Amino acid sequence: MAALLGWMFDGAEMGVFSMVGRAAIQNLLGFSGSLTPEQEQEVGLLFGVVIAVFLVGAATGGVLFGWLGDRVGRVRAMSLSVLTYALFTGFCGFAQTPLQLGVLRFIAALGMGGEWSLGVALVMEVWPNRSRALMAGLIGAAANAGYLLVGVIGICLTAMLAQCEDWLRGAGLSDALVSMLVANKGWRLMMMMGTLPAALTFFFRMFVPESHKWEHERGRGGTSNWMTADLFGVLIGAIGPGLIVWVWADSRVGTISKLIGTLIGMVIAAVGYIYPVLRFLQRTYSGPSADQNETGRTIRRMLLAACLSGVALIGTWGSTQWAMTWAGQLTQNAQQPQAPAGTSTQATESDASSSQQWLQSVIWKNPREYTQICTSIGAIVGTILAAMLGDWIGRRVAYCVLCLLSLLSVLWFYQFHSTFGVEFLFSSFVLGVCTASFYGWLPLYLPELFATNVRATGQGFGFNFGRILAAIAGLQVGSLLKLVAGYKTIAGVQGGYPVACSIVCGVYLVGMALIWLAPETRGRPLPE
Repeated sequence: MAALLGWMFDGAEMGVFSMVGRAAIQNLLGFSGSLTPEQEQEVGLLFGVVIAVFLVGAATGGVLFGWLGDRVGRVRAMSLSVLTYALFTGFCGFAQTPLQLGVLRFIAALGMGGEWSLGVALVMEVWPNRSRALMAGLIGAAANAGYLLVGVIGICLTAMLAQCEDWLRGAGLSDALVSMLVANKGWRLMMMMGTLPAALTFFFRMFVPESHKWEHERGRGGTSNWMTADLFGVLIGAIGPGLIVWVWADSRVGTISKLIGTLIGMVIAAVGYIYPVLRFLQRTYSGPSADQNETGRTIRRMLLAACLSGVALIGTWGSTQWAMTWAGQLTQNAQQPQAPAGTSTQATESDASSSQQWLQSVIWKNPREYTQICTSIGAIVGTILAAMLGDWIGRRVAYCVLCLLSLLSVLWFYQFHSTFGVEFLFSSFVLGVCTASFYGWLPLYLPELFATNVRATGQGFGFNFGRILAAIAGLQVGSLLKLVAGYKTIAGVQGGYPVACSIVCGVYLVGMALIWLAPETRGRPLPE
């Protein structure tokens, strides 16, 4: 229950910025009303930069808190990680510049990245082998339930914003402060609600038992070789993705320099993040009777896990996460459909046309929120089915099938829709089912690659280093918007997010080939 709640709020932390980030950037830049093309590009670029910074923070946090979980225990480290992302997400509501927002999102992401790796390690070590597929599916479903929760809260907040304004004034807040809090659909209030998961830390410390597998490993001295000094490598490693974000965010940097900077940054990040694990393995397997191949095998599996996770995360952050922004754009300059007079929610089959018009008018008021809700519901279904599929047909075949379905769903969503409506929302549901399915498969597969003494750090690196790859892809969307301005989708949409995101989803073809380099682990117990 503790882990599932942690993942649910994890999903909420990620989903909240996808929904309100564009409004937040627009508000912090002082833009109002319909944006000019130049303003839209600036908002899109900064939105991509903040997302990239968040992903870099999650990658760093996955290694940092994973290291802590392998050294001092899953539960204590998980409590600290949840407290970190809860408090600093709430602080985002007080940001005054995009830079401040980016810094706070980075720190919040440290905790969020750590919670994923720690929670997965804890649950997979506690649950029997035969139940791992179901638990992996529930892990992914819980995170996407957080996305769903954010969408529902967003709709409620929009409907009650005027009432919230009265409440805040009644509480004695100044008019200037109240106006700041409710500006741009109350995005600051949405961020401040992110402090609620902080209460989970008391629940963790009071009721959640430590993993017996980890306690057994500590009892035999298997955790004593983790050294604090090795975290210096993580600090150095974080410079790498920081360099990547800078070269892609600065328009003065040329394309060749950006490519070189990206390559250098990835090498720095990989070496820095792997360093603590490498030093631990060298100490652990240094004796004459030790398995000398274990170090190389673990490092190779960490890099492979990073690539497999990267495919899924690039697909999500490079295409799916822009669905809410695109939904808002489709409705921004279009004429809102009007519900027929006298139409009610009790419409019968005889007035199906009137009912559809009423539905169109309702969803049009909150396009981003309804898109996020439909995507999240699909994701909840997809994560559970994907984990079970991995148990039925094998890990490798399942991953290949998920890549193919995700590729098709992204192309259908972006290439065959040009207006916002019921069909658009149905396609976003299918998009969620397919592209989020990996987040049920990854919690099933990644723990099976690593031994207990390095599981949290190994899978934390594998999943979260994929976020760095996703950050690079997310930054490309802003650049692609300029390059694809003259191209159209099959449905006739000129340039913009649908064309750019359709290009990014080609990463799934890489995943379909890459998975066959990975070992098949179906039916095997977790390695000790």
